[in-house]
Amino acid sequence: MTDPVRKERSPAIAAAIILIVVAVGFFFLPPMMLWLGDFSPWLAAVFGTLFVLGFFIIFWLRARYQRRRGL
Repeated sequence: MTDPVRKERSPAIAAAIILIVVAVGFFFLPPMMLWLGDFSPWLAAVFGTLFVLGFFIIFWLRARYQRRRGL
């Protein structure tokens, strides 16, 4: 049998882990974009755009998964 407290806490823990990983990524984003900008400004722009979109896509996919499972 599943523990109701664990079922309520699990999504919060997953969201916290995702936010921490993304926060670390955003911390290293400016130096990475500057480094990529040495090769091509377009490459740096695409990388930054994909990283920011990835943040929202992760939560969109997670919400879809939870909705399908009824969480």
